[in-house]
Amino acid sequence: MTLRSPVMAEPHLREVAEDVYAYIQPDGGWCLNNAGLITSGGRSALIDTAATEARTRALREAVAAITTRAPRFVVNTHPHGDHTFGNRFFADEAVIVSHEGTRAEMDLAQLHLTGLWPEVCWGDVSVELPSLTYRGVLTLHLGDTQAELMHLGTAHTRNDTVVWLPRQRVLFTGDVVMSGATPFCLTGSISGSLDVIGHLRSLNPESVVSGHGPVGGAELLDETAGYLRYVQRLAADGTAAGLTPLEVAREAGAGPYAGLLDSERLVPNLHRAYAEAGGAEPGHWMDIEELFSEMVAFHGGLPACGA
Repeated sequence: MTLRSPVMAEPHLREVAEDVYAYIQPDGGWCLNNAGLITSGGRSALIDTAATEARTRALREAVAAITTRAPRFVVNTHPHGDHTFGNRFFADEAVIVSHEGTRAEMDLAQLHLTGLWPEVCWGDVSVELPSLTYRGVLTLHLGDTQAELMHLGTAHTRNDTVVWLPRQRVLFTGDVVMSGATPFCLTGSISGSLDVIGHLRSLNPESVVSGHGPVGGAELLDETAGYLRYVQRLAADGTAAGLTPLEVAREAGAGPYAGLLDSERLVPNLHRAYAEAGGAEPGHWMDIEELFSEMVAFHGGLPACGA
């Protein structure tokens, strides 16, 4: 079983371009997500919130240290609670924005995530649904900064939003891309993720803020894509050998991506790759509870959640 060190660095804001910041929550494992802040022309926008009340209040304090004005917009990159449970702590001042599918999934899932890790002190979180949704592309204008919200296809989920700042060449990927953590396609797609990452690569970003882990450059896109192709190769070999995804994962072990956090995600990723190799559409319905249970079995227990 993977154990986290009890001592981790504090969350912090890092300026990645003029008036653009990444809020990093080390070590980037389960429920320790990143957020983003854009402050331009006296208006600000926040990209994602945090999993718990305490972590969201710390995010609010960090934002207040940069700008005296509360964020005008909060963008949710996808529906998962570690990126959205803190919405309510900004909703009085901000318009919550997401893809229309993200809003629907948030409404359906409610606080399900809290039940997976009941020992976490979640605080007074609730589901604050976005009040503004879009389908394909939406642009926020903040002073002379354009923030392009794009849904490029099924990747981490069926309704991911990436945020691209063309002038600063900064890309916020949500969980489509991970940095130092294992990619996760439990409700998304391996092949779809590769297609979306290919589109993101064509943007030629200078700074990439992933959904979890340290800020990097375009190499983060390549590293995530490399892992996903590795999963596809394992799935092809496993299918030829007549092995189940769980058997393949156990046989592969840590493999060449042993340095990534949360390696147990290999199991549901393999299920996705198996299904897609058999002709399933990206993001097609699978028994999420069963996939999560197999991941726990592979890990030898519930993975540690740092929230």
